[in-house]
Amino acid sequence: IIEPSDAVMLKSVVRQMSETYGVQYMRIPRKQVPRIYEDGTEFKIGKGIIVREGRDVTIMAYGMMVIEAINAAELLAKDGISARVVDMFTIKPVDRECIIESAKKTGAIVTAENHQIIGGLGSAVAEVLCESLPVPVERIGVHDEFGEVGQVDYLKERFGLTAQCIAAKAKAAIMRKVV
Repeated sequence: IIEPSDAVMLKSVVRQMSETYGVQYMRIPRKQVPRIYEDGTEFKIGKGIIVREGRDVTIMAYGMMVIEAINAAELLAKDGISARVVDMFTIKPVDRECIIESAKKTGAIVTAENHQIIGGLGSAVAEVLCESLPVPVERIGVHDEFGEVGQVDYLKERFGLTAQCIAAKAKAAIMRKVV
């Protein structure tokens, strides 16, 4: 299960998928998304990408939520909070090593997805951490309700999928850290 974060990633991932036998699912945005990666960047399906280093909290996102995570990290930096941002574009198989490494490094995780929080990235990350390294986890996403059709900006506000919401959840996760 894959959701690329920009057109550069889409190109790389489609090529890899065409060369791989088996059932695969890719979710792509219906509107143009901001560019994050340089032309020619290669990605490995199943491996998260550290987009920004940080020490206080990790924000894991995919698809259109990666740019929101980057913007949230910039908002947090204004408050003296250092946020690591990970593009976890592969939800299955999820990158267990990256999740555990991020938890060790920052001690708190926020997941951000344009999807139901149940059974998505947030659930996968929580499962890995519950089994391996329990740390506070906060989840951004749709909370067990039917989706809607509308303008992207409206939907982001409606479901709390904004940089401001991510930053607030990051602060909540940091407050829950065991010192």
